[in-house]
Amino acid sequence: MNDSESNITPPPPPTEGRFEIHVTKEMIRSLDLTVAHQVLRPYVAQIGDNTAPPPSDPAPLLARRLGFTIKYERDDPIDPRELSELPDVRLWFVRLDAAYPWLPAVLDWRAGELGRYAAMLVPHQMSKRMGLVFNPEAVELWTMNKAFLIHAWLLARGDPRPDVRVKDMAKCLGFSLSDSLFTLLNNSPKV
Repeated sequence: MNDSESNITPPPPPTEGRFEIHVTKEMIRSLDLTVAHQVLRPYVAQIGDNTAPPPSDPAPLLARRLGFTIKYERDDPIDPRELSELPDVRLWFVRLDAAYPWLPAVLDWRAGELGRYAAMLVPHQMSKRMGLVFNPEAVELWTMNKAFLIHAWLLARGDPRPDVRVKDMAKCLGFSLSDSLFTLLNNSPKV
């Protein structure tokens, strides 16, 4: 195989009936999270809160999943960068992640939303042959941070399988989490 051939497999189509957040260039440039708040606000007691019980049961959000449609016209039409390489797009997602740190738990993983979301927040490079290539240490730290955070978020909401959900999420990013990690988490003092 020569270097110009691609090993990239496109993700499956979006999950039918998922929640969709439509983001425009204007929203990105003004750091406006209104469209995300409209979908996600019912599932949090307070923006950024990870453990307080939400006013609404998050089960529908976990079942239907969530994805993004980004309409972003580049200032320079020949700019070859991916959206995840544009600073203003990344900054919007950094702000979104600060408001909803548990968001990876509800993304449409099957359709590749978790990888795209991680690309907005974790240093990476784009390869014609391999696609998205994360900085290994950065994606490992980000994944573990999200594993701890999302495990606590799922437990606080009474999810019957937080360990399984977090393991599946990590697997989507190429990591295998052991049962002993969750035994340790479940037996440690709550944060």
